[in-house]
Amino acid sequence: MIINGVAMKNLAVDVVIIGGGITGVGIAQFASAQGYRVQLLEQGVIGQQTSANSSKLIHGGLRYLETAQFHLVHKALHERRALLTLAPTLVKPIPFYIPIYQTSQRPSWQIRIGLSLYALLSGFDSLGRFKTLTNEQVKTLKGLKHDGLKTVFQYWDAQTDDALLTQAVARSASQLGAAITSRASCNKIEKNYQGYLVHYLKDNQANTTQAKMVINAAGPWVNQVLAKVSPAAQSEAIEWVQGSHLVLDIPAQDGIVYLESCFDNRVVFVIPWYGKTLLGTTELEITSLEQKPIPSQQEQDYLLGIYHHYFPAHGNLEQLTAKISATFCGVRVLPKQTGNAFAKPRDTLFHSPDGHPNLLNVYGGKLTTFRSTAKSSLDWLMEQLGPRQPIADVDDLPLQ
Repeated sequence: MIINGVAMKNLAVDVVIIGGGITGVGIAQFASAQGYRVQLLEQGVIGQQTSANSSKLIHGGLRYLETAQFHLVHKALHERRALLTLAPTLVKPIPFYIPIYQTSQRPSWQIRIGLSLYALLSGFDSLGRFKTLTNEQVKTLKGLKHDGLKTVFQYWDAQTDDALLTQAVARSASQLGAAITSRASCNKIEKNYQGYLVHYLKDNQANTTQAKMVINAAGPWVNQVLAKVSPAAQSEAIEWVQGSHLVLDIPAQDGIVYLESCFDNRVVFVIPWYGKTLLGTTELEITSLEQKPIPSQQEQDYLLGIYHHYFPAHGNLEQLTAKISATFCGVRVLPKQTGNAFAKPRDTLFHSPDGHPNLLNVYGGKLTTFRSTAKSSLDWLMEQLGPRQPIADVDDLPLQ
């Protein structure tokens, strides 16, 4: 069971995982199934930070083909199939629609080639099929602008409730024996001859766990956690990129509309979300996590401007602003590089600092590929500690 009310004064485990987002709980599930003694520390509530503020998509990332991230797309499409099999009540197929206009920067032939490559990278999965909509089928996209519309492609990906999926993985890890400790704030990670002594506060009480290894999966806070390590450990240079979303009180489409921004070359999704319309996402570089991220006025104007451009029948900008019923922001971790955030690589980076072979820092990570990230972390764990007697096969464990 997930431990919320019981403080553990002293504990000895194989590995402490810091961070209760989808990456952390995925690693906890994989490691526990492999027979390791696991404790996970989450400073807040499981799955309520970045993993509750995504675009809710389980997808290969069609747009990543533009930046030649073929390995990432192939991996994500493989993981999409696994999650559709293991979590059918949480991860469901959903149609995507790509309207192509006379003014579109990406012509029809380019989209067709991209969708064909997408199908190939999926291993010709049943969801790899795509088609061009007939005029009658286009009419089902309520409110979509028809002026200048040349064609609409339809393909398939999947959608989930990210928070519920994270909580389901955490429950599975707990059932496998992991100690999932929420509202536990790590304040020091002290290297010693046995590995690491992890100090944390739970219910205002000081606790310690002796671990042979530590995996830092704290998402945007990965370097803040790393700064608590003694002796000091070198970190990777990163950037924080805020992704804002708006929920509009407008009845949802029957699928997801994949829109090319009318302001730049980015992609924005119009997503059905519990009967309403979800718009996302932006990519705004931020410099601090001291306060909870909120959508800037510029981001709201950007998203509403794109929506109004393609769905003018749903109201002008003032009317659309009045229909905003909720907003939320996720924060991505990207490697510090030149260029805009849209073009930067999205794969996960693993880093074990010099002098700390039993400390693994996980930078980045995507909702869709959390199982692949967990598998890579488990490989590192097994290399450092040796194998244990497995108690379950994660490829056969349902998530619900």
